[in-house]
Amino acid sequence: MIQGLRKLMDKKDNIGKKNKKPWPTKDAMAQVYEMNLWGRGESDFYSGEGSHCAEIVSPYVRVLKSFLSSFKTPPVVCDLGCGDFNVGKQLTEYTSEYIGVDIVPNLIAHNKKEFKRKNLEFYCIDIATDDLPVADCAIVRQVLQHLSNAEVKRVVSKLADYKYVVLTEHVPEGGFEPNKDIISGQGTRLKKQSGIDLLAPPFNFKVKDEKEMLSVVLNNGKGRIVTTLYKTV
Repeated sequence: MIQGLRKLMDKKDNIGKKNKKPWPTKDAMAQVYEMNLWGRGESDFYSGEGSHCAEIVSPYVRVLKSFLSSFKTPPVVCDLGCGDFNVGKQLTEYTSEYIGVDIVPNLIAHNKKEFKRKNLEFYCIDIATDDLPVADCAIVRQVLQHLSNAEVKRVVSKLADYKYVVLTEHVPEGGFEPNKDIISGQGTRLKKQSGIDLLAPPFNFKVKDEKEMLSVVLNNGKGRIVTTLYKTV
């Protein structure tokens, strides 16, 4: 009897998961900031430890400064999912133009008031559905890990328009099955022991060259933060 009840409950739970309708991504991400689901900082907008923890941010900024400084002419950079801009603000001086985009309108309004440089612009854009700004290099830092495979595929179809793509993703440490699907929102694929690999199915991003720029193993045993540079075909 008990086993029968458990099977029935499991069946209902699975049906509920299958029928669960995802929120629009814009609403889900707005809720993250409204309810401080990634933590709370000094500002009304906080993009989580990935944008503020020195263990993660300092080495990332160092390698990005080196990369951006390697161009004879400072590149135009488009930051796809700029968040609270705690990281991007440290890179703007190494570019001829820096374009920060995010899906949350109030966040972009805040950034426009808080951060001002002659070569800096902000736009409210859904990177999965809207046209993306023209640039030499796209930075996509810990963004795709929050998106469903369907939305990632839409983004990937546009990344080939950039000569360089700098992608940062939170992935499990060691081997893992890439690109398990999730519902877009605050969570990532880590709970499924998975992570994004743009070169693997179903994304199959075509590139001319690939180079791992940085890998930071987190002290809490929760995977690693990997930054990869892609040169497109």
